[in-house]
Amino acid sequence: MTDLQMPKTSQPYWADSISLPEFSKLEESIKADVGIVGGGITGITAAYLLAKQNVKVVLLDADEILNGTTGHTTAKITAQHGLIYDELIQHFGPEKALQYYNAAEEAKKLIEQNVESLNIDCDYKKEDAILFTNSDSYITQLQNEKKAYDQLKIEHELKDNMPLNIPLKSALIMKNQAQFHPLKYLKVLAEESVKNGAQIYEQTVAVDIEYNKHPSIITKDGHRVTCNHVIAASHFPFYDKESFYFTRMYAERSYIIAVKSPKKYPGGMYINAEEPTRSIRTTNMNDEELWLIVGENHKTGQGKSTMIHYTGLLDFAKQKLGITDFVYRWSAQDLTTLDKLPYIGPVTKEEDNVLVATGFRKWGMTNGTIAAKILSDRILEKDNAYKELFSPARFQADPSIRKFARINADVAKHMVKGKLDNTKNSIDDLSADDATVTRINGKRTGVYKDQNNKIHMVDTTCTHLGCEVEWNSGERSWDCPCHGSRFSYTGEVIEGPAKRPLKKIEDQ
Repeated sequence: MTDLQMPKTSQPYWADSISLPEFSKLEESIKADVGIVGGGITGITAAYLLAKQNVKVVLLDADEILNGTTGHTTAKITAQHGLIYDELIQHFGPEKALQYYNAAEEAKKLIEQNVESLNIDCDYKKEDAILFTNSDSYITQLQNEKKAYDQLKIEHELKDNMPLNIPLKSALIMKNQAQFHPLKYLKVLAEESVKNGAQIYEQTVAVDIEYNKHPSIITKDGHRVTCNHVIAASHFPFYDKESFYFTRMYAERSYIIAVKSPKKYPGGMYINAEEPTRSIRTTNMNDEELWLIVGENHKTGQGKSTMIHYTGLLDFAKQKLGITDFVYRWSAQDLTTLDKLPYIGPVTKEEDNVLVATGFRKWGMTNGTIAAKILSDRILEKDNAYKELFSPARFQADPSIRKFARINADVAKHMVKGKLDNTKNSIDDLSADDATVTRINGKRTGVYKDQNNKIHMVDTTCTHLGCEVEWNSGERSWDCPCHGSRFSYTGEVIEGPAKRPLKKIEDQ
């Protein structure tokens, strides 16, 4: 097979295949019943659910809606979240493990109901979810997961084969799951929200919350959205009131390639149990099958060059699928909590009118949807069966304390490593669209030469807690290895917890 040309840009297929509505920037202070920060699946679903009940909603997005993690998803709608149910039973007991499953199933049903009631053409399709392994060391773990399914009465099959013809030793199948085109679905929810009175503003950065009689969202430009309740659905909470969410979660990146194969896709959504992760599904592109291959997870800002991860997925696709065309590549970032359950609820026990939703562990289609339902129910003063399970106030002794220590020991290691980095790379050797880290006047400096050979220099010290960022060649960004903050090559914040841009270094 001839070498396939890697796409130059990291534009997701979802965004490239649809035109989204555009919204203006907030230019004045306003009032609302509920202020929502973040235009992903949680924010837009919550806006839809609340506006439908005549609640006055204002939604702010720092960029464009659906351009963050939701727009970079694999878009599986499933309760099969890897090897999770045996672990949940061991740590929390069968009752809470079953609640987690039921929450995902309820989210799936809510999505399906919305698709049907609004007649949304979003390529919604029922598929079985298949967790498989080709590693002897993971067969026992898959068998234990099957026992957990038995205990929780989850419909399943354990087989030694599957429709997709790739090497495996065992496969655990969860029946009647689904997939869709996430932006086609959420575009309609956004439009319906606006029809019901919701106001959406893009290019509007929320930086803080201030209290008087009611909470006010403060924007970067100094405008206020004064409301009764705030939903922080901004991936990483833009406001945490000294709850230190950055110490209770870690950020991981994963990679997606979209390819074509002469083979007919046999149906199903696949993910392996071992590392490196290999997740496979298909979608329709102009009446052709587009295969989505996902994996290569690693902590943000750590590890090898990001382009190597795309190559790893491409090599797998060549060997196992016989691909003929490499059409798209993109990556996603998500947050995992100490115990792997999302944080959904009041930001602190004292501030129960400021609500957060974060830590979806790459399963945002179900976790993000149920988060919107839990938070909207709270605002509408309806009971919700899952509010305690996902409460951000929880802190379990096992596994939380050990995970807490491990995460923060890793942070300390990378902070020290960055400060001791005495690299003095020459910027003279930089080619166009490349970057390096060097020392300028004794300061660690990130240097990027754009495609027009213009140099952009930034101080590499993350403005969150002072770790040193590293270059992400796949996305052309500076990424923090400590808490997952990401910055553009000009230093602007892409993802939190950092709120301030990297300091620009002027030409010397």
